[in-house]
Amino acid sequence: MADKLYRIVKSDVTGMNEKIYRHRRRILFWGAFVTISLLILVAGYYIYIQSRVYSDYEVISTAKRKDSEAMQFASFNGNILRYGKDGASCIDVQSKLIWNQTYEMQSPMADICQGYAVIADEKGKEIYIMDKDGPCGRIEATIPIHRVRVADQGTVAVLMEQDGTGYLRIYDKKGDFLAEGELHTKNSGYPLDIAISQDGKKMAVSLLDMNEGKIKSTVTFYNFGATGQNEIDNIVSQYTYENTLIPKVEFLSNDVAAAFGDNKAVIFEGSQKPQKKEEIQIEREIQSIFYNEAYIGLVFAGGEGESAYEMQVYNLQGAQVLAKGFPMGYQQIGFLENDEIYVINDLECSLFTLRGVEKFHGEFEKGIRKIMAGGGVRNYIFLVDGETQRIRLK
Repeated sequence: MADKLYRIVKSDVTGMNEKIYRHRRRILFWGAFVTISLLILVAGYYIYIQSRVYSDYEVISTAKRKDSEAMQFASFNGNILRYGKDGASCIDVQSKLIWNQTYEMQSPMADICQGYAVIADEKGKEIYIMDKDGPCGRIEATIPIHRVRVADQGTVAVLMEQDGTGYLRIYDKKGDFLAEGELHTKNSGYPLDIAISQDGKKMAVSLLDMNEGKIKSTVTFYNFGATGQNEIDNIVSQYTYENTLIPKVEFLSNDVAAAFGDNKAVIFEGSQKPQKKEEIQIEREIQSIFYNEAYIGLVFAGGEGESAYEMQVYNLQGAQVLAKGFPMGYQQIGFLENDEIYVINDLECSLFTLRGVEKFHGEFEKGIRKIMAGGGVRNYIFLVDGETQRIRLK
């Protein structure tokens, strides 16, 4: 048998590894190049959108409304809540009626938390509770109502006052009584405001004490869950501020609350026992406050140049993110759902971004009642006298 011939092939392992390495480097380079380019494009587009200014608008669609005199409006679960002295109703942006509730109130006030709304007669004794489908509960108070707040699951907190004593009562979404407490002016101070967390378990109360001839405000937090049951009167934390008037407290989210005083704004945080997180010192007289779940805003009279007012916006870490003057006299100021800031008076509207750009300023032919974000960067919903208008900036 003939001998088999074998051929020995010498492999260049080093060269092969070098080629693989160079190939991988090219893949990584182009991958990184594409990723960075996309990030630059996205950042550039975001800056462009945030910096773009619009000078006009077009009305895309119009829906007629029949509003009673002195009707007030609020965003509610993606729709529009209308309420006045003779009743309340919920409509969509096409003015289609979703539900209606009649009543008679001298001074109706409303509070909304996501899927629930509550309407009460200030200094009266009637309270109505609504969800997205309509009225679901009613409360007949025995003492004049001072403040009312509602939680996301329908729990209602009511502050009532009579003869120098404040009465706190908690009800479920059907209007059934759950708990109560008393606040005696001589002992704890005069109650100014209350707030309730989204889950209905925590409540904040602002009290004004002038018993010693000096102004002193106390912010008290209650917990009606398991944590609060181990504390006296369910009080889990309490903060006192000398020479400070705190007329407004609010839960910005379930675990973050804010107290707005005449010389400071205080941010509290805690899932069970709210603790002071940040304190913003204020040296000028506040004209208005506005807030959402991520920011708080303050408006002061006078600004640089020809500005009649100055708005300052802070994040929940107490850092200022915006200081912007504006000349327009206003009736309403607040955050839209997209974190833009609207400023409106009867016939004028200005929109500002958090970068301080006045995105739009325009005049309308009919009185502006409310504005809502309409989806996208140019679309808005304007509630003007007798109409709901979908507009697009241009």
